[in-house]
Amino acid sequence: MFVVNPALKTLMNLAKVQAVISRRFDRLNIHGIGFNDFMILYLLQQSAAGKMRRIDLADQIGLTASGITRMLLPMEKIGLVAREANERDARVSYVVLTSVGKQLFEEAEKTASALAGEIIPALKPKEMTLLTDLLTSLGGNIT
Repeated sequence: MFVVNPALKTLMNLAKVQAVISRRFDRLNIHGIGFNDFMILYLLQQSAAGKMRRIDLADQIGLTASGITRMLLPMEKIGLVAREANERDARVSYVVLTSVGKQLFEEAEKTASALAGEIIPALKPKEMTLLTDLLTSLGGNIT
């Protein structure tokens, strides 16, 4: 039997967990959004004034600038987010959470919280802190 590097095996398991999470969060479709859309709405809702620079949003999600632009286009078309130009620098644009986006986020958050409770069993606070610290050390930076 071939022995796999423990770090590689850990990352393979992490990839499997990510696939399971994505599949389970397909239930957000009842709100007309996917999990990545939900994450964008969450980050905008948490941000100052409900807006973020596109590049900062891309960094928080873990996408490229072009990747975040592709994700935002359908969200803009249905009115969940809007573009806002920077008055001082035309090269910079913001993504703004609309009132429609905020309302949809609040509805979808109930579904997402219920799903999270199904996926992650009731962990003790110390266990949750250890898991959060591990994911943060691997690049997870969503607060």
